[in-house]
Amino acid sequence: MSARIVAHRGYHGSDAHGARENTLAAVDAALAAGAEVIEVDVRLTSDGAAVLLHDPTLERLWGDARPVAEMTLAEVAEVGGGRHRIPLLAEALERVAGTGAALLIDMDHPAPAAAAVEAVRTARAEAHTEWCGSADAMRIVREAMPDAVIHLPWSSAEPPRAADLEPLRPTFVNAPHLLVGAGFVAAVHALGARVACWTVDEPAQAAHLARIGADSITTNRLRAIRDAVAADVRDEGARALAIVESLAAHAAAHTRRARTEGVGIVRTKRDAADHVTEVDTAVERDVRAVLGAQFPEHDIVGEEYGGTSDGAAPCWYLDPIDGTANLANGVPWTSFSLALVTEGRPVVAAVLDPVGETPVIAAEGAGAWRGGERIAVPEPADGDPLVGRMVTTELAGARAWPGFVELLSGLSDRGCTLRVPGSGTATLAGVALGRGAAAMVHRYSPIDHAAALLIVAEAGGAVRDESGASSLHPDSGPVFVGASAAAADALLTEYSAARGRDASSVG
Repeated sequence: MSARIVAHRGYHGSDAHGARENTLAAVDAALAAGAEVIEVDVRLTSDGAAVLLHDPTLERLWGDARPVAEMTLAEVAEVGGGRHRIPLLAEALERVAGTGAALLIDMDHPAPAAAAVEAVRTARAEAHTEWCGSADAMRIVREAMPDAVIHLPWSSAEPPRAADLEPLRPTFVNAPHLLVGAGFVAAVHALGARVACWTVDEPAQAAHLARIGADSITTNRLRAIRDAVAADVRDEGARALAIVESLAAHAAAHTRRARTEGVGIVRTKRDAADHVTEVDTAVERDVRAVLGAQFPEHDIVGEEYGGTSDGAAPCWYLDPIDGTANLANGVPWTSFSLALVTEGRPVVAAVLDPVGETPVIAAEGAGAWRGGERIAVPEPADGDPLVGRMVTTELAGARAWPGFVELLSGLSDRGCTLRVPGSGTATLAGVALGRGAAAMVHRYSPIDHAAALLIVAEAGGAVRDESGASSLHPDSGPVFVGASAAAADALLTEYSAARGRDASSVG
């Protein structure tokens, strides 16, 4: 049976001619587009009315910071107008009645559950209503409506066991789509339940989920996703790129939270300057869970939990927080590095730009993007590519590597400034973002650097290994990137001269 496609918060945004989410306009747009199921979010006003709204406040959509729980229905009704106002759940039920579509009522809190049940009963819509959201809310619904179609919330790549399903007797197990793999689907089906997943806006990912047996797919892009599933779209590059961008955004959320709530316990590894925080391990666990679900045939090698690859299978190289010493010491300059290496070359990559903690992604032959905008290295200046410009590099842990001091002196004599920001990933990728003329690290590690090298190359920059070859995945040794080939070559020349001066001084 083909997966059904669920319209998320109604059908809204540019795809639905500007309808605002969780409004009657969005419900009408979903019905007009032929949606089988329409998901809406429900909250409770101070006087007990169940209304359609996702956020606790009206700030994001309506520019009003008041919590809906502190507003009366009359006050809520004054916001917006016509089909674009905040409607009652009862009005949405009336809109859907007799259309053949079902309304999926989502509640992230138990407070509106009793009022929502009453609205459904009053509308006699039990047979055309489904329920999802918090487990506490679902328990209230199950007690009140023994035959309700309930979605069990699930947040692990490990599938539920029979005992997990017993209390709610759900029809669906409802999980974030990135955690849904073929093994998960098979395990849920073996328990007699179906798999629902959210929120899927990449066509190739939706088609993949349908192929592995997902039963229900929630999306903001109703028509595009429905068409992709029907056509069985297969584009592993687009699918992988969308996944790595999501994972980079997830890492950014972790680091932002750490800066306000703290990094937790800080441990050390090789020495006192080699830090690892609870953020590092949490991000790596989360990323591994997603990659294991989505690409079970691939290898994974990570900074915190290791791994091996002989190169026969595609391999993901991951550093969850590059620049942990900065994070542990309150310096807001860290990154994230994730690259898929296939047949000896990186083909998909994501890092975090520390400025705004914005994902930067690239795919082989398809370009690089920051925050959804295509990026390209700036046009090189005339003359010496390093004079008056900046070069960035990194230390060997907390130490200067052989030739570091001599390189600093040589660049200074050339009128070029050297900086050491504290994240090799951000240092190399920064050239693609216009930060300096060139950058280098003294020893290549695919965990830290493969993603950045692909991003620089796809943004039009130059990459060099120690021999001067344009290798994006060298065996070892230093790597050099430049906004132009001349800049990368000039930095390689300066490095070679610095190593020669260092060897002479030692001798």
